[in-house]
Amino acid sequence: MKAKETERKSVADLKQGEKGIIKKLHSDSRGLKLLELGCIPGTEVSMKYKAPSGGTLCIEVFGHDLSLRAEEAKTLTLV
Repeated sequence: MKAKETERKSVADLKQGEKGIIKKLHSDSRGLKLLELGCIPGTEVSMKYKAPSGGTLCIEVFGHDLSLRAEEAKTLTLV
């Protein structure tokens, strides 16, 4: 297997305008918050904006904009 095949792609890896489907949530205490905000496995998300510093980003979930820290976005694995 190649190294790229074993790496998990997360919401944080999306580029502006790209879409993905959430596969799994890898989180601790933030997991419930993300689930309540609509980040449910099987849900399509799209990257709207990334801050130049890379610390925060904005995704669209169910037609709503959701601002996340990059650390939180990394816990959302994509299909």
